[in-house]
Amino acid sequence: MALRMTNEKKILFFHGFYASGQCIPAIALRAAFAEEAVVLTPDLPIHPHEALETGREIIATERPDLLIGNSCGAFYAQMLAPVTGTPALLGNPHFEMTSFLKSRIGTHEYKSPRKDGRQLFTIDESLIAEFAALEARQFEHCDNHFKDLVWGLFGEQDTLAHYEPLFLKHYSHSFHFPGNHTPTAEEVRNWYVPLAKRMLEGQFQPGERT
Repeated sequence: MALRMTNEKKILFFHGFYASGQCIPAIALRAAFAEEAVVLTPDLPIHPHEALETGREIIATERPDLLIGNSCGAFYAQMLAPVTGTPALLGNPHFEMTSFLKSRIGTHEYKSPRKDGRQLFTIDESLIAEFAALEARQFEHCDNHFKDLVWGLFGEQDTLAHYEPLFLKHYSHSFHFPGNHTPTAEEVRNWYVPLAKRMLEGQFQPGERT
């Protein structure tokens, strides 16, 4: 078996709220970068503070070159990018998870398998309060240095998250793709991967919108 080069790039992917590290976007990213980069796709805890701490620990240990997040995972990636100094690609970021959760109180099932085998989770008022506390300060570490280092990718058919205007208050690179909230494997290959490659190559010219 061939040894990986020590200077190989690393990507850390943060999945969405109902997902896991085995969701379709995670699998598609690992396949697309199989010969070019290590793609880490951990399962994130349901509680946001624990999810952020998990992200911080992985970043400190693995030192990824790029964060990629989808939906709630993009919410986390945006908060972690400036404090860890890691560029990030945010896919359909959901910056108001409280609005998403309030109508979904109860027990639910993850849409992809988790490594610990636990497929059920509960949304309750205390979980919503945890997200509310983070939402109130989610952009507090944004600065001019990171204005061009966090990119947003927005699905034109997304019916769940409509936060491009809020994103553009803080960051300058915004892109569209003709898809829904959760990208298909093909959309990951055609839209997420090319942008991720540009970011890995350091193509951080001033603000760009498509």
